[in-house]
Amino acid sequence: QVQLVESGGGLVQPGGSLKLSCTTSGSIFSTQNMGWYRQRPGMEHQWVASDIRGGNTFYSDSVKGRFTLSRDNAKNTVYLQMYSLRLEDTAVYYCNTAPVTLPWGHGTQVTVSS
Repeated sequence: QVQLVESGGGLVQPGGSLKLSCTTSGSIFSTQNMGWYRQRPGMEHQWVASDIRGGNTFYSDSVKGRFTLSRDNAKNTVYLQMYSLRLEDTAVYYCNTAPVTLPWGHGTQVTVSS
């Protein structure tokens, strides 16, 4: 079974940057659209960004211009570079296919706080 492992989260001040990584146990990236999602306490997973098999990328309005999704198929890794972080970006971040087809991983906590 394919597993997703997210990393790179942490505590950052408003305006700061973080780069998240997501690796899998199987070679799925080359054939799948991949996405990043986030979940705030008590809320459902929210779509943040996704690509089409490593090509075109799409972003939610709330992160457009600040976040960048990229991937390295050879490393089975997808990234989310986050700039100009805001308090409201605080959440647990997950990767998955787009649309979601795999079990969620543990995610990585991003906390934006002064």
